[in-house]
Amino acid sequence: MSNFPKGFLLGLISGSVIGSLVALLYAPDKGANTRDKISYRLNNYMDELSQLIDRLQDESFVSEAKKEGDLVVEEAQKRAEDLISEAEKLLENIGDTRKK
Repeated sequence: MSNFPKGFLLGLISGSVIGSLVALLYAPDKGANTRDKISYRLNNYMDELSQLIDRLQDESFVSEAKKEGDLVVEEAQKRAEDLISEAEKLLENIGDTRKK
């Protein structure tokens, strides 16, 4: 039941595309003109699709760089905390040796 909306939408879109192509092929225009129109529209769709893919890849690259940057920051914070902890231990040891 949950696949029904996806299947219906896919059927609606594919039916629209096929219907449009059939209408173009039976239109009262020369075959060469019709083929040129189809080719032109298909090229436009392909260009738009490639631009969309490029944009999505750029966005995923940015998100990957952000993730890596976040990991570097986390690692630096952990190292800083470790250094502070070691410094505190050293100060405690120095204080203990002075008391003796």
